[in-house]
Amino acid sequence: MMAPRPASVFLVLFLAAFLPAPQRAQDPGMVHYIYQRFQVLEQGLEKCTQTTKTYIQEFREFSKNISVMLGRCQTYTSEYKSAVNNLALKVERAQREIDYLEYLRKADTCIESEDKILAEKLEQEVEEEKRIRTLLNASCDNMLVGIKSLKIVKKTMETVGSWMKDAASNSPKVYFLIGSRNNTVWEFTNIRAFMEDNTKPAPRKLILTLSWQGTGQVIHKGFLFFHNQGTPNEIIKYSLQKRTVEDRMWLPGGAGRALVYQHGPSTYIDLAVDEHGLWAIHAGPGIYGHLVLTKIEPGALSVEHSWDTPCRSQDAEASFILCGVLYVVYSSGGYGPHRISCVFDPLGTITEENLRNLFFPRRQRSHSMIHYNPRDKQLYAWNDGNQIVYKLQTKRKLPLV
Repeated sequence: MMAPRPASVFLVLFLAAFLPAPQRAQDPGMVHYIYQRFQVLEQGLEKCTQTTKTYIQEFREFSKNISVMLGRCQTYTSEYKSAVNNLALKVERAQREIDYLEYLRKADTCIESEDKILAEKLEQEVEEEKRIRTLLNASCDNMLVGIKSLKIVKKTMETVGSWMKDAASNSPKVYFLIGSRNNTVWEFTNIRAFMEDNTKPAPRKLILTLSWQGTGQVIHKGFLFFHNQGTPNEIIKYSLQKRTVEDRMWLPGGAGRALVYQHGPSTYIDLAVDEHGLWAIHAGPGIYGHLVLTKIEPGALSVEHSWDTPCRSQDAEASFILCGVLYVVYSSGGYGPHRISCVFDPLGTITEENLRNLFFPRRQRSHSMIHYNPRDKQLYAWNDGNQIVYKLQTKRKLPLV
């Protein structure tokens, strides 16, 4: 028999003390009944408490599992997005290869068609050469023969950055971009306001909605083009007037996987503007691989053509494009002398024989950027906190035959 609990014994004594005397003979039965009802109630409360504890424990486990799953979902979403982008490029490349293999398979079925295929291939090469010549057949026919002088326009404490004018506009505005990862652009009304800090009006501060990576930014017809930070190969077209992203593209060919220049430790895609428009320079596969030159149509933000160049990224610090020709600047260990020792001309009119004595005026450190401006025919450079302008000496190219 179960022993009475202290609470129940107290209840019995309490009822016995206060019940009227005539009913004392019936008190034990009534007390026993009440005691049993309290026992049932206590058992129900204990069961309810235990069930509640079980539910709470299960809910904690469920909440913990949901938190872990949400974290995994975020990771998987980022990975899937990157994988989808890479897959799209691979599918596009595979489709081109399949089309080419299908073309070869059909050609192999008939030996008599070999001459026709060869003729078509030669014709395609001729058409491709004509297309490239048309693409680069602007009024510009100059080639670089010397760097005459330099002018230090401004001195800052920042060792890395870029500065420029709009390469396709007569606007006198100067744009100042500090650092290799930032989203703030300073707009000065002219070069004098840029040189003198106390000149009025003060520069306008433009906060971009995205941050750039490296020092390869350019401005073309009111749009800032830059490599989007946190992405391997995304180029952003940003309207400085509307302060919005107008367009974006992914540069193919393995762009952004390696540094463009060995002595430019923050730039993975270097953009440039010349008389022919917008270009991109990036390193090919491998350690200190060869540079790849890509012509970009700035309106539609699409690739027009790409070339594998003989210029290597090893010991390179910067490059620029003048009249459709890529000039790469090299230095030993990131220090002077700074010399243009590799050139690539898609039309083949300029070779390394034309590079004699193409030295820059002596500077202690390597350049973090060198960009050519086709409007004023000068180089804009950043060297160890100094914003520099280089004046150039050019001559006419050899005529195409």
